[in-house]
Amino acid sequence: MPVQVGEIDKIWKDVLFSFFIMKDVTTYESDPDGLLYDPRVRAAMAQFADDDETLLTFEAGAAVRTANQAVERMRAHGAQGRGVSAGALDLLVRLNNSEHGISIGELARTSGVSSRNATGLVDTLEHNGLVRRVPDPKDRRSVLAEITPAGRAWMEAFRKPSQLAMRAMFHGFTPEELVLLRDLCLRLAANQHRLAEHLRRIGQQP
Repeated sequence: MPVQVGEIDKIWKDVLFSFFIMKDVTTYESDPDGLLYDPRVRAAMAQFADDDETLLTFEAGAAVRTANQAVERMRAHGAQGRGVSAGALDLLVRLNNSEHGISIGELARTSGVSSRNATGLVDTLEHNGLVRRVPDPKDRRSVLAEITPAGRAWMEAFRKPSQLAMRAMFHGFTPEELVLLRDLCLRLAANQHRLAEHLRRIGQQP
């Protein structure tokens, strides 16, 4: 049974409380410019780096992983008790932004999961009454996943609590820092994509 929309505010209050009282086992330090770094990561990564610039790339990679884990931990806590996993929530967000439904294959591609995984997530959402399958008007042999009125109501009730959660996560960040952080993360992702394409082409060469 999914949790009713009226219960979401209480759930998020519990989530935020539990998230911020968790003991932080990591102690960060500041460099001479007042910028944070993790001394344990620096010590561990030094064995892989031949110079300071290379060490910074290892430290930055570790920091990205740490930040990603923090955001994902928040999302996972927010999904607990509502009958919707973080993965299913990703699909629901995409479907809420679509007027005519989305194919399972497209949901899988845009969410970065397998078609089998996407099918299972849609099954869960459909069971909870948040999503339904409808015929594809362009291909009657195919079906689309479409958010239901109950699903849209659920998302509307979820909107404000999720805003509060993300603002709490990025407390102390200026708008300029958020724009820069967004740019840096997407540049990193673009570099990874180019590298993956390069390695794929090399692998296809005779």
